[in-house]
Amino acid sequence: MAEYSIFIKYDPIDEIYVASVPELPGCMAHGRTKEQALKEIEIAKELWIETALEDGQTIPEPDLMVV
Repeated sequence: MAEYSIFIKYDPIDEIYVASVPELPGCMAHGRTKEQALKEIEIAKELWIETALEDGQTIPEPDLMVV
């Protein structure tokens, strides 16, 4: 299975790290550390896909980036 992109950005106002999966609209999570945000976004990604499948939605493919 291909991997989805994960972006993590620090929010200095709330003093948290916010993680998102751009290919999955609205799939976001946060944590006090980068590691916690990464752990939480993995859970959110699984739940996003599970919910989309239950609702009969198409799951977007991961973006393929040429480096």
